[in-house]
Amino acid sequence: MHPIVIVLLDGLGDRAHEALGGRTGNEAAATPVLDALCARGSCGALYAVGPGRAPSSEVAHWAMLGYRPDEFPGRAVFEALGRGQNVSPGDVFAYAAVRPAERRHDGVWLTGRPDPERESELAEELVRRCDAIEIDGLTFSLTHVWRGEAILRVRGGADERVTDSDAFFRDRHPVLRPQPAAPEAERTARAAEAWTREVMSRLDGERLNVITLKWWGQPRPVPTFAQRHGVDGAFLAESAFLRGLAECVGLTPVEARETDDPVADLRQRVQRVHELLDEGDTFVFVHQKTTDAAGHTKDPHVKRDTIERLDDALTELPLDRAIVCLTGDHATPASPEVIHSGDPVPFVVAGPGVRRDDVVEFGELTCARGILGHLRGPDVMPVLLNAADRPLFLGSRPTPFDGADGYPAVLDPLR
Repeated sequence: MHPIVIVLLDGLGDRAHEALGGRTGNEAAATPVLDALCARGSCGALYAVGPGRAPSSEVAHWAMLGYRPDEFPGRAVFEALGRGQNVSPGDVFAYAAVRPAERRHDGVWLTGRPDPERESELAEELVRRCDAIEIDGLTFSLTHVWRGEAILRVRGGADERVTDSDAFFRDRHPVLRPQPAAPEAERTARAAEAWTREVMSRLDGERLNVITLKWWGQPRPVPTFAQRHGVDGAFLAESAFLRGLAECVGLTPVEARETDDPVADLRQRVQRVHELLDEGDTFVFVHQKTTDAAGHTKDPHVKRDTIERLDDALTELPLDRAIVCLTGDHATPASPEVIHSGDPVPFVVAGPGVRRDDVVEFGELTCARGILGHLRGPDVMPVLLNAADRPLFLGSRPTPFDGADGYPAVLDPLR
C-alpha cells in the first residue's frame, strides 16, 4: 500500500479564450512538467459537484475529501476552527463583516470595505460595540478576526438554515433580508434581521455602518478522515477556513504561507510533502491559491503565465513512493465576469503501479480523454485509494464507520 498526496491548485479550471487562440490557460501554457505527469499516469476531468455547477472552494473541498452535503457544517464553522475558537455543537455560526453603506430608495447598498491602513483599529472597535446583543432569547456574540471581519456565534437554540444578508456583488444587490431556508429557522432569521437593524442603529453616523452576515452553519459530528478512508495525515494551506476544514475531519492543519513568490511557495510545499511522508503520514493534502487569484484578474494571459511559472515548481513530486494527484477544486475562468464556473478541471494521477493512458499533454480537453473519464468530487478518494492499493472490498464490512471508502486504519482483533 502507498501513501496518497493531493496537490490542489485552487481555481485551476478555465474556459477557452479567443485571446489564447480558443484555448484555456492550461491548454495555452507551456507545462513540460505537467505534461510529463500526464504521460506517466491516468487522466480525467473533474466536476467537484457536477457538470455546470459552480461550487465555492469549501463545498468543492468537502466533496473531494469524501464528505456528503448533509454532513457539511458551513464555512463559518471552518473559519472559527481555523482561528482556534472553541466550537460547541449547540452554537450556530456566521461570518460577519463591518462595511460602509449608504441608504438608497431601494435598500441599503454597500460602498466598499474598511481602509486597511486607516480603519483597521476603528473596524475592530465597531465590532466590539456590536457584541453581545440579545434578540428574542438568542445571544449574538462577535469575535473580531481581522480588518473588521468577525465570527458571529448565536446561542439560545438558533437554527443555522438562514440565508445571507451579504449579497456578495455589492454593485448588483443591496444588503439582503435574512430568510429562513426551513420553517424551523423562522425565529433565527427574524432575529438576524432585528440584529442587523440594531447594529445599524449602533453604528449610525459612522462611515462603517453595517455588518453583513454569510456562510451560516452549525457543527455536526462526522467520521474522521482516518475512519472514513483508512489514511491519515496533514493538510497544508494558508487560508484559515481550509485549516479549520482539516481540523473538522481530523487531519493535521499545517499553515503554509503564500508570499509574493508563488513558485517558491509551491516548491516549499512539495518539500514539506517529502518531510511528512518521511514522518509516516499516509495522506498529505496541499493547497495553493495562486491560480485562483490569476483567474480573478480576468486576464487570460495572466492565468496562462501563472500556470507556466508554477509548472517548474512541480519537478520534485514524490512519484516513486506515493500516489500523487494534481487537480483543482473548481474553474475560476479568466473571463467572463463570474466568480467560479461549472467547467471541468484537469485531473491527473500518477505513481507506483498507476496505469499510463494515452494523454501526454496537460489541459481540460486532453485530460478529459484519459482513462478516468469524467469524475465528480465524491469519486476522488475512491479513485486514489484504489490506486494506492487501499480500496474497500464491497460486499464485506471491515469497518463500522459510515461512508467508509478505504481499508480501515485500525483493526480491533478478537482476542
